[in-house]
Amino acid sequence: MFEGVIGYIIGGAVIGILARFFKPGADPMGWILTILLGIAGALVGSRLAAMLNLTGPVMVWVCAIVAAIILLFIYEAIRKKTVKTA
Repeated sequence: MFEGVIGYIIGGAVIGILARFFKPGADPMGWILTILLGIAGALVGSRLAAMLNLTGPVMVWVCAIVAAIILLFIYEAIRKKTVKTA
């Protein structure tokens, strides 16, 4: 989907920011986790788009953003289980 390490970092940041923008609610995470979330979303989304034979670049981006949103929900579910309230 992206070219090189810098491309994945920049693209991951864009996808992570868009995923956090489209998902309702507050997301208390830093910019490093946002980039990692976007990179993971890009990898999962590009694989999903290839499996569904979606070849257009716009559809690959849409799949990447949707995958990042789903990963964001999973991250929040795991984080809520591990955070203990006093």
